[in-house]
Amino acid sequence: MTRPRDHSAKNKKAPKAQPPEAPSLSPGKNKKEKEMPLPVASGQAPVGARISRRAADRLRSGHVWVYASDVEAVETGEGQAPALLPVADSRGLLLGTALYNPSSQIALRMVSREAIGEAEWLKLVGERLKASIDRRLPQLKSPEMGSDSCRLCFSEADELPGLVVDKYADLLVVQLLAKGLDSPAVRKAVVGALQQDKNLQPAAIWERPDPRIRELEGLAGPSLEPLFAADPEHPKTATQFRLNGLKFHYDVNAGQKTGAFLDQQANYKAAQDWAERLGGTGRALDVCTYQGGFALHLARACKTVTGIDASHASLEVAEKNLAANRDVIGDKEIDWVEGDAFDILRDWSDAGEMFDTIVLDPPAFAKTKRAVEGALRGYKELNLRALKMLRPGGLLVTCSCSHHVSWTDLEGAVAAAAADARRRVRLLDRRGAAPDHQVILNLPETEYLKCLVLQAD
Repeated sequence: MTRPRDHSAKNKKAPKAQPPEAPSLSPGKNKKEKEMPLPVASGQAPVGARISRRAADRLRSGHVWVYASDVEAVETGEGQAPALLPVADSRGLLLGTALYNPSSQIALRMVSREAIGEAEWLKLVGERLKASIDRRLPQLKSPEMGSDSCRLCFSEADELPGLVVDKYADLLVVQLLAKGLDSPAVRKAVVGALQQDKNLQPAAIWERPDPRIRELEGLAGPSLEPLFAADPEHPKTATQFRLNGLKFHYDVNAGQKTGAFLDQQANYKAAQDWAERLGGTGRALDVCTYQGGFALHLARACKTVTGIDASHASLEVAEKNLAANRDVIGDKEIDWVEGDAFDILRDWSDAGEMFDTIVLDPPAFAKTKRAVEGALRGYKELNLRALKMLRPGGLLVTCSCSHHVSWTDLEGAVAAAAADARRRVRLLDRRGAAPDHQVILNLPETEYLKCLVLQAD
């Protein structure tokens, strides 16, 4: 039934359209922008930062970073600079509250669209960490996944800039990668949220630094004591965790990043599945195998597997992982080769070695924009050598974990390698990080891992 028109409103002026409100970083309804009114302590000057129009537009589009070059003015009051700072645009309109670090290139990391203090921020830390864990529970509880480990919190992607939490079976590993998080109060809030979740029940919670990031942020090294231990007298430091039904050794005092690469979990299984689908189940090669992630998954499908890595310590762990999974992969031939991947691939391709499946999973070649050109030369060289050793119809899985290397860059490098190798390469799949490493479209930096699944004629 159609409602009759209200003709009495014919001559009334329609209300002016209101601009959309900025997206919120915190639960609840957004408030309209308002004049700065910076918090002012009694007898002190206003405290806060004013940023350029370019940076303000970036924040309004949903990003959360302000670079030091975009900070036009800052007032931190007397004494040490506060961890939290109100942020306004050049007109004085309040944009929210950010974690502040005067010594970092990323000077401000937004945590709220409102003006908040420490108590409100600590409450948000607990609430947002709980929400991030809840988002991962379906993955953790899925029997099809065959995994008991994942990333529980992914920094900006979970509205907690600088906070990373990884779960390796019954051990939880925390990284605090922003100076504004480096406080006993924040650690207490994080540990409290992790302890309270009945789905986790950790044997221990450890803080593990990223040396490069801590240097860039100007942070001191963390305590060597656990943040929490169910057995304080003998805190657990090592465990065995599962990914896709395979077992992996974990030691909180060893390895890269937080210890392992959980972001490749889905790609490990995809490489195995594609090898089976294409019949590339003869001889497989895993380049930059680290602790055997791709190699052990391929061993469930392929007759022989070789893993290459420059780190002797990593290959020792790979051998432990192999031993732990013999009940699954049987007595298949798996061997590890220690050495520089570029040198080995050059020698093997020149010698005519051939493989049915090859995986390339090198470390980040481009940690800055300036390093992209050199990185692309490295990616091209690795893929060129791999294509020279790949049998017709063979499977090539090639990865990049460099955010600054775009999909177009990576695909261009592989295409150039294919041209030089005189191979026709077809794209079967484009893949990213595992679902627990969520990508936020407003935050391009959350998409860093790229994985191409290719077949070469």
